[in-house]
Amino acid sequence: MRSQPQCTVIIPTYNRARLLGLTLASLTRQSLPGDSFEVVVVDDGSSDETAAVVDEYRDRLRLQYFFQPDEGFRAAAARNTGIRHAGGGVCVFADSGMLLHGDFVRAHLDAHAAPGGPVAVVGYNYGHKQDASGTWALEDELDVDDPSGTIGRLAGRPQWRDIREPFWAKYGDEFHHLPAPWLVFWAGNISVPTEQLHRVGLFDEAFRSWGGEDLDLGYRLHRAGVPIVLSRAATAVHLPHDKSEAANESAANGNYRYMAGKYGTPITRLLPLFPAINPFTMNDWIRDLALPSCAEYLDRGPAGAGAEVGAAAGAGAVAARADR
Repeated sequence: MRSQPQCTVIIPTYNRARLLGLTLASLTRQSLPGDSFEVVVVDDGSSDETAAVVDEYRDRLRLQYFFQPDEGFRAAAARNTGIRHAGGGVCVFADSGMLLHGDFVRAHLDAHAAPGGPVAVVGYNYGHKQDASGTWALEDELDVDDPSGTIGRLAGRPQWRDIREPFWAKYGDEFHHLPAPWLVFWAGNISVPTEQLHRVGLFDEAFRSWGGEDLDLGYRLHRAGVPIVLSRAATAVHLPHDKSEAANESAANGNYRYMAGKYGTPITRLLPLFPAINPFTMNDWIRDLALPSCAEYLDRGPAGAGAEVGAAAGAGAVAARADR
């Protein structure tokens, strides 16, 4: 009888068979024994060779595959399927098209084993740009058969560093004390104790277009008292693929409005002001506007809400300033 896996790596995917294959291949090269973790691939209705690619790895990975009909963008639902079938005590999320360092799984587990109680871990992504036009040159830097060596080389190339680096340069790697640390909680490379995911209610499946469902989960974890921490050792390369910054921003804007209305706090009401407000400096806006934390605001109740609502509404005028 197989022992329980230490963690479950959950990969949602849609029509990225080639990229998924590279992600799965990098999971076969992990420094942890292959039986110590499981992989759950959840297919959001692909019409390409995704299922066949998964079959190629069944004898090399402890692998489960689930298919959900193509009913539009349902990444949140796909991830939730993975969580519900997870046998590991930690869920590690990786997007298809992530080339994972050989210590990727080990680094996530090490972050959760550190003293201090449960945490939500943000990994480090090389090569992630908002628009595909800036990423295709990365292909010349890649050796897909040697992810760890590739990442070692990219570490010395500033142009490929994680695009959240300005956030960490400003606030430091220990940023969980900020009023909105969840702004960098991006689901392409994160991990959370499985029990904590169930406690906060998993991903919100009302997010039906690109963007925001990971911030929403990070927000609820933060509100539940789970620190969000960075693991620079949990590294991956975001492989180039077709995408559009303008299309993604348009899709995400509706999701930010939904999240702002869902929680109704002065901090969350800043979200629809992206990108006029840079999310990497939004914690400064919160400070400059003297906004209460979400917990403080909700504890005050309707009687104390007026001033904070006014301050948040005034942020739109402030956002016309040159971005910092």
